[in-house]
Amino acid sequence: METTIDWDLHGSYFEACNCETACPCVWLQPPSEGNCKLLVAWHIESGHLKDEKLDDLNVALACFSPGHMKDGNWQAALYVDERASDKQFDAITQIFAGKLGGHPAILMSFVTEVWGIKKVKIDYQKEGNKRRLFIPDIAQAEVESIQGIKGGDTTIDNPPLCVVASHPTVVAKSINYEYQDYANAWKFTERNSYYSLFNYRP
Repeated sequence: METTIDWDLHGSYFEACNCETACPCVWLQPPSEGNCKLLVAWHIESGHLKDEKLDDLNVALACFSPGHMKDGNWQAALYVDERASDKQFDAITQIFAGKLGGHPAILMSFVTEVWGIKKVKIDYQKEGNKRRLFIPDIAQAEVESIQGIKGGDTTIDNPPLCVVASHPTVVAKSINYEYQDYANAWKFTERNSYYSLFNYRP
């Protein structure tokens, strides 16, 4: 009988991609440009894997889907906060590689090629309706939410494909988004973004 390993993560996240706003991939439609160049950032406010605390650590994922995202064949690279100890690095890698179940396992089931996993400096900022990520020499992104007709943020809840299923997603647009690593390089502005709180568990 398989035993579920005790882990739990809470925090905030945002993503940016090359699709027009709002990204059609969450509705299982083809990407706006035929492929998806995605960058995802998480700030773990509180979390653990068994007895290993993962509080106040940042994680990022760069992902390329060559076609329709539901068809898989994603390529990805994982970036883990340089402040993580070896045990924390191992715990985060296991969770975000999808080895311990939960929503990360669903996402990683689409990945067929891993470019690599690195420990890097990750600066994650959350300020009002803006989110920012900076990884020196690798990635930077700044996004801002889109206001709804009644005022406040525009949200999507329970789409068929998403990075976070635990909370409604705020629809946003990138102010800038750049990525360069593993022989990839792209740069976009005024494209799709989402952000929300998140909770991952088995």
